Amino acid sequence: MHVTPAEETAIAILAWLANEPELLGRFLALTGTDPASLRHAAADPGFLAGVVDFLMGHEPTLLSFCEATGTPPEQVVRTHAVLSGPDNSGDF
Repeated sequence: MHVTPAEETAIAILAWLANEPELLGRFLALTGTDPASLRHAAADPGFLAGVVDFLMGHEPTLLSFCEATGTPPEQVVRTHAVLSGPDNSGDF
């Protein structure tokens, strides 16, 4: 399975959330997803778009992710645009 750069960033966000129990709990509550189904859900581009959208919805959380992972905020913004865009191709 080919993983695009945008999908890689979204998966990195999900991995980071997994280590942030309070944020993960809020994300799971908002999405209605349970921890056991996260791995399966991560294969869905729509779910990955939701992960990025969750991060983009709160600037302090976005900046915490970027600082912790060394990811430029612009990369997250591009990822959000790609995964939430009309074709959801996942490519930058």
